[in-house]
Amino acid sequence: MRPILQQTLDALGVLPTREPGHFARQERCHQEAGELIIDGTDRRRQRPKNQAKQALHYSGKQKTHSDKNVVVVNAKTKRVGYLSQTYAGNMHDKKIVDTEPIRYPPGTILYKDTGFQGYEPTVQQTHQPKKSRARAR
Repeated sequence: MRPILQQTLDALGVLPTREPGHFARQERCHQEAGELIIDGTDRRRQRPKNQAKQALHYSGKQKTHSDKNVVVVNAKTKRVGYLSQTYAGNMHDKKIVDTEPIRYPPGTILYKDTGFQGYEPTVQQTHQPKKSRARAR
């Protein structure tokens, strides 16, 4: 099924790139507005039997074993333009984007969550919410 899905997505022009260096070129071809959203995604996986793999894939934030990818989505069309390689669940979102230096098209406005604190790529503008204060009990 995977080859058929890849061929279909490619024929429709919506197959996300997995090469961080090619992302800017692919986005220019789509000629869509330059507002992008970057976020990390966790996918649950079966708990590995090997203890070392268990520790590697355990996400303390999600309290489960998972695999992780970073995606960049067009804010207007909701089209996924970039899909990172798959990493173990304990890897932080910012570390993934530091490992895979994504090139953005000129004039990009990038929206990111607090998982990307300190990530400032070469774009026109970035927007990130402020961390909320801890509530007093």
